Amino acid sequence: MLKISDISYSVEGRPLFEGASATIPTGHKVGIVGANGAGKTTLFKLIRGELVLEGGEITLPNRARIGGVAQEVPSSATSLLDTVLAADIERAALMAEAETATDPHRIAEVHARLADIDAWSAEGRASAILKGLGFDAEAQLRPCSDFSGGWRMRVALAGVLFAQPDYLLLDEPTNYLDLEGALWLEQYLAKYPHTVLIISHDRDLLNRAVGSILHLENRKLTLWNGPYDQFARQRAAARAGQAAEAKKQEARRAHLQSFVDRFKAKASKAVQAQARVKMLEKMEPITAPEEAAKQVFSFPAPEQLSPPIITMEGAAVGYGGPPVLRRLSLRIDQDDRIALLGRNGEGKSTLSKLLAGKLQVSEGTITRSSKLRIGYFAQHQVDELDLGETPLAHIQRLRPDEGQPRLRARLAGFGLGADQAETKVGKLSGGQKARLSLLLATLDAPHLLILDEPTNHLDIESREALVEALTAYSGAVILVSHDMHLLGLVADRLWLVKGGAVAPYSGDLEQYRGELLAGDSAAKSTPAKAKEKPARASRDELQQLRSEVRKCEDRVNKLTEMLEKLDAIMADPALYEPARAGDAEKWAKKHAEAREAMARAEELWMAALEALETAQG
Repeated sequence: MLKISDISYSVEGRPLFEGASATIPTGHKVGIVGANGAGKTTLFKLIRGELVLEGGEITLPNRARIGGVAQEVPSSATSLLDTVLAADIERAALMAEAETATDPHRIAEVHARLADIDAWSAEGRASAILKGLGFDAEAQLRPCSDFSGGWRMRVALAGVLFAQPDYLLLDEPTNYLDLEGALWLEQYLAKYPHTVLIISHDRDLLNRAVGSILHLENRKLTLWNGPYDQFARQRAAARAGQAAEAKKQEARRAHLQSFVDRFKAKASKAVQAQARVKMLEKMEPITAPEEAAKQVFSFPAPEQLSPPIITMEGAAVGYGGPPVLRRLSLRIDQDDRIALLGRNGEGKSTLSKLLAGKLQVSEGTITRSSKLRIGYFAQHQVDELDLGETPLAHIQRLRPDEGQPRLRARLAGFGLGADQAETKVGKLSGGQKARLSLLLATLDAPHLLILDEPTNHLDIESREALVEALTAYSGAVILVSHDMHLLGLVADRLWLVKGGAVAPYSGDLEQYRGELLAGDSAAKSTPAKAKEKPARASRDELQQLRSEVRKCEDRVNKLTEMLEKLDAIMADPALYEPARAGDAEKWAKKHAEAREAMARAEELWMAALEALETAQG
């Protein structure tokens, strides 16, 4: 197990950890959350031994392998597949030795070890991981130098997943993935055979891929059982209880102090007054939890335009060669909230650029309202900010006639206070840079706001603030995002970009998620099934289907209770004493079996619910 015992660490005199402790049982999947700047990435560096603790200790099992994605793989002539295969250092070394070894005994040892680590299936496993992260068979054979930095980050992630370290440390892994890749990663991590620690602000990932949340707050670490939503509910209840207790204690203190003040000078009451003074001294203070600073985005409101604000008739667009998108006949009104769905490479960004006026149609027409203002945010724009300038200088350049108080107010409306306004962009956090880019994109009060992966680097509170701002915004919104939580709360229309066309998607996000996870075969079979009109179910058949749904639900509830009990057993440090090594292995196996059973039970439950809904028409 990973044991963090009473650690302390500071950066430039600012303490990040003071007497922080936590125990992570072997094999657990843990999401690490906390405010930006709280020290989550620093914790990873301390676990890896890249930084030296000021106090306390971090212990890991002997010979435990720790892996993570520190940076993108270098641009080289090596193919993606060979780059990933090389990430398993032991296998690569053994394969090289097998080619040169001459001693028969050593050759036998090498081949025995290669068989133990399943080396011969390595190419298939590496290829499957690369495919899950968006690289088809052809791309896997191309050199790393053919791909941009963001894509090479995916290759680095594929490498560490393939190497299967005992402790997998991932820092915001979905920031450089699309929706398809993020969903694949959720599934992969949930089945990963070793311990996983994930720093993430992606609620779906934290709800589906982990079983515990490690919360970093006030320089302390607290491990909560359950996924993120359960943690959020439990923490809110705990904070409410703490606030209530603090209020009660304050009232009690005031009452005792009042008695002391009134009667300390009276001889007849002196003993009672002194007794209350002692009671006051013995009371352990209960501090009310501090309210987190509310994260905000203040989008300026545009004036209303007559609908439609954009229309397309038979439009085609590309980059000089064959069109990427063809026969586009679409309409956008100012009250639209549209999410663009589609696999990577189908043309979502191309459509976004066309709508933003960064690409011109090669066929057909696109008509925009004469007064239309468009705001465009893409992740690469965050990287294009001037690192040597301050946010105030960035906005001053675009609004030279506005006074500093007004400019600072604009920055504050995006959560960039007085300190950040005067800080060079190069020293801002990723979230603060994203806020600045969002401010620049909305500065002119656009009627249409196009957001391509806006949540990268934003923490959970900032993502919720973005949802609030977009919900209140009076302009149209086009969203491309791997954050299904954001899409589900903001979008009221779904457009599917597929096969060079763009069309309304008739299902919901959960249906789309299911199609992506099921793969192409399910997607192809869906239209055929949709054409078949099911026969109306009889009363007996409906009753049988409802009974099956209840059975499935009961099974899920029982497994939930079982997992809670197993979580409690696995979280007991005594289980990992050397004398109980066999017990730890036994309970870990039971825990893994229960998780697999839960996955199957949930699939059966969803299938039963779908069958009942279909039968009910």
